[in-house]
Amino acid sequence: MTGRFVRLAETGRAELTIHVDGAPIRALAGDTLMVALLTAGTHLRASEFGDGRRAGFCLMGACQDCWVWTEDGERLRACSTQPVDGMRISTRQPEATWPNLA
Repeated sequence: MTGRFVRLAETGRAELTIHVDGAPIRALAGDTLMVALLTAGTHLRASEFGDGRRAGFCLMGACQDCWVWTEDGERLRACSTQPVDGMRISTRQPEATWPNLA
């Protein structure tokens, strides 16, 4: 798969692995989740309002377009959250069950 982002510099940072929808992807220390996901693929998440794919918009945490979720249902902004080795992310919104209602 060809990523939407292409890393041109800073390739010497420590490597870590996160799991996105169950599949491992490589990230570098200091990346954001958005950088890791868009370097590995072409989109961040599926739209909750239709069949479209979302790739972020403002890149600064204001537009609400880059939400991803932990496997526990916690929402994270991909544009401002740094990955942690072993982190498990879902690109699909979990079912709206308590306590995930928000």
